[in-house]
Amino acid sequence: MNHRHIRYGIIGTGMMGVEHILNILALEDTSVVAIADPDAGSRDHGLEAAGGEARVYEDYHDLLADEDVDAVVVVTPNFTHLEVMRDVLATGKHVLCEKPLCTTAADCQALVEMAEGYEGVVWVGLEYRYMPAVQALIAEVHAGTVGDVKMVAIREHRFPFLVKVGDWNRFSSNTGGTLVEKTCHYFDLMNLIVGRRPVQVYASGAQDVNHLDESYGGQTPDILDNAFVVVDYEGGARAMLDLCMFAEATKDQEELSVVGNLGKVDARIPTSELHVGIRSGKGIADIGQVDTRAITNDAIKHEGLHHGSSYLEHVDFAAAIRGQTPALVTLEDGLWSVAMGEAAHRSIQENRPVRLTEILGI
Repeated sequence: MNHRHIRYGIIGTGMMGVEHILNILALEDTSVVAIADPDAGSRDHGLEAAGGEARVYEDYHDLLADEDVDAVVVVTPNFTHLEVMRDVLATGKHVLCEKPLCTTAADCQALVEMAEGYEGVVWVGLEYRYMPAVQALIAEVHAGTVGDVKMVAIREHRFPFLVKVGDWNRFSSNTGGTLVEKTCHYFDLMNLIVGRRPVQVYASGAQDVNHLDESYGGQTPDILDNAFVVVDYEGGARAMLDLCMFAEATKDQEELSVVGNLGKVDARIPTSELHVGIRSGKGIADIGQVDTRAITNDAIKHEGLHHGSSYLEHVDFAAAIRGQTPALVTLEDGLWSVAMGEAAHRSIQENRPVRLTEILGI
């Protein structure tokens, strides 16, 4: 078993780049030796988070040429991921690319092809899989607690998009659109929970409240702030997303429910509760017969912005680098999560169901 020290380079040191630095430094036998960002303020924040000792680059190509860097974390704006990842994959270094993998499924497919046979670990940052309550829910489902999965429902009622450097996240051309940028996390969870490929997506959504009074270079932002999305799966299971980004006055930002023929399990975040109910076949007599559990994970050494999920993600990424496990979140996972978001946007635009074969060209 290889326990060698892993030296990281971070490309992009905005809010999420700093988050990755702090999580990496909470691991054992790791260090952040280099950071790169074209924005001076972001470089300053990244260097401070790294303890003031990392080498600082303005151009990420210089970081990639740094022979002391073993693993790279790509935390640049979505629309740059294809170019940056193409350059990373020319180096042989291990890499974790933040979600969404790219802004379009076509670009994701190009990356999948580029990485075929790549010797380094390639990982996609879909850390919502690692939220403790979500992990507990997935474990129950995969253990057969609820039986054959029939329905998955995910609700996120939250605050509007945060401000980013250069306001790049205000336009769908830069992000892939809200249902790629934000909810690729939830499409990935649906796929993981159901365990089958999605077949068809139909959606309704709009920009009704947020960012309508903003202007950037004379242009008003065009990012959706609410949507319903329904996904049909092979085998007949279906999933639904309920997204609202002007609902910050909410106790639990995320709620996930999975119902099978034997029962129901749901998770609440950030209260980190799991509710498990098993049907007895007695109808109304079952109401209220639910086991409620508080979910914690003592292995988390840095809570950060996502309830410890980024820390747990980095634990597994480091294990893969050391050869202890394969990459557990793959480019294919990233591709499917983006393709579903792209299909949802097309469904809204064209007012019709969209099959994944249309998006993926298969």
